Amino acid sequence: MLKVARSGRRRSNSFSLLDKGDSMPMTPHPTPSSSFIPNSMLENKVLASHIDDQEQLLKAAEDMILKPSDIEVEDEDEKERLRQLKELCKGFTMSDEQLQHIEKRMIMEINWGLGKDTNTTSNIKSYITYVSQLPTGRESGAYLALDLGGTNFRVILIELDTGTTSVRMKAVKHAVSEDLMTGPGEDLFNFMADKLKEFMVEHQLLGKRHHLGFTFSFPTIQHSLASADLATWTKGFVCAGVEGEDVVKMLEKAITRHPELNINICAILNDTTGCLIACAYKRPDCAIGVIIGTGTNASYVEDIRNVELYQGHVGKKKEVVINTEWGGLGNTGSLDFIRTRFDHAVDKNSKNVTKQVYEKLISGMYLGELTRQVILEAAQKQILFKGQNVEMLKRKEIFQTRHISEIESDEVGDYSSTWAVLAELGLSSVATQFDCQLLRFICESISIRAALLAAAGVAALLNKMGRRTVTVGMDGSLYKFHPHFQARMTAKIRHLVDKAIQFNLVLSEDGSGRGAGLAAAVAAK
Repeated sequence: MLKVARSGRRRSNSFSLLDKGDSMPMTPHPTPSSSFIPNSMLENKVLASHIDDQEQLLKAAEDMILKPSDIEVEDEDEKERLRQLKELCKGFTMSDEQLQHIEKRMIMEINWGLGKDTNTTSNIKSYITYVSQLPTGRESGAYLALDLGGTNFRVILIELDTGTTSVRMKAVKHAVSEDLMTGPGEDLFNFMADKLKEFMVEHQLLGKRHHLGFTFSFPTIQHSLASADLATWTKGFVCAGVEGEDVVKMLEKAITRHPELNINICAILNDTTGCLIACAYKRPDCAIGVIIGTGTNASYVEDIRNVELYQGHVGKKKEVVINTEWGGLGNTGSLDFIRTRFDHAVDKNSKNVTKQVYEKLISGMYLGELTRQVILEAAQKQILFKGQNVEMLKRKEIFQTRHISEIESDEVGDYSSTWAVLAELGLSSVATQFDCQLLRFICESISIRAALLAAAGVAALLNKMGRRTVTVGMDGSLYKFHPHFQARMTAKIRHLVDKAIQFNLVLSEDGSGRGAGLAAAVAAK
């Protein structure tokens, strides 16, 4: 049985709250709307003046955050431009029927990934992490962690005290260059080992043995807690000589170049598993970890009897964490019914054409470029910027996902952040306030769809597990920094999940760092 801690107390049966055998509450208490609906909407005087009932007010507020903002037009020209823009963006609208279909498809593919006879043909591989025990709260000592999951690499030291759930952490971040992302794999692992040595020298850690957890946020086939073969590169990495190889052994080989380092790599995991572990350290009902950042992925707790590819002795283990790698949903066409020509254009110009289709509809690596494609066509059709010179919009990736978050951070009627983005892009001199409204409409159309698709994924996991109370540990730059992503996800999950299930989305910050260190602490016992 997976074990977790709560307020420093030892808990030998900490997932008992989640056992499927527990009776469902007769009158479930859904996640309260007030916990995720922005106060500015609940305090909207126009909305409140028409609705007296609090529940109806909350429902109306939910509906508002799940569709783009209304735009008021002042003349026939603006009316026609808005009509054309809505036609251009209509492909991003998602119905509940479509989302329910995707939620069911997600469950089906996860189950295929768990099956011995169906794994090879499933788009979701449901990789086994071999994490069958979570922290108990009795761990103590200092542990190292390495975190590679995108364009940044970190070396981390965590320190734990017995009887508390606090984690003291020191970390140093390094940029991963394009040359390292696309060059020989040996260079990448040597780079990580070199930075580990620098960190240990700087923090006076030489001269003793250290246990290390390695967060490696790419699809892997694990053979044990400390052995994993890279299945395929994602997130723009294409390093030669790594796919199909045991990345722990490659890291160990790189570390041996520095004989003064005495390191035991005792756990390898991805960022979503780390997110789950870090959240469960403080919240015993956490059973799902989700990352929505540069890429997207989810891990969850599965009944070990359903995991047909589990290697080794099961013993008394009842559950194991599964790394879904759900970004691959749709790789064989199952999501084509919602993909627009803009989505296909982004895919065609990516480094992994036809791969990670679900991820390309949701994550930060792709949403900015997807938005640029729509803005460019709107400008070329003179919907935006009234035929002014917008050559800069032809530059790939000039519009970034962070610009979406910045534009949507403006309150309705205020365009200060939008003007700042336009100035950064060199477009402020050709834009009008109406252009600002249209630009926000495009951003909202794309980011709302992303949040709804992510919600369908989380709802699939909640419905699949069927547990009455679940905390979902969330992390990732898009989730953290977009002003409405969490609210939109929560609102739509409520519509898609079984009404008897209570859930809570909780920010599990830096799960990839803390989680790896905590995994090392558990494995070292």
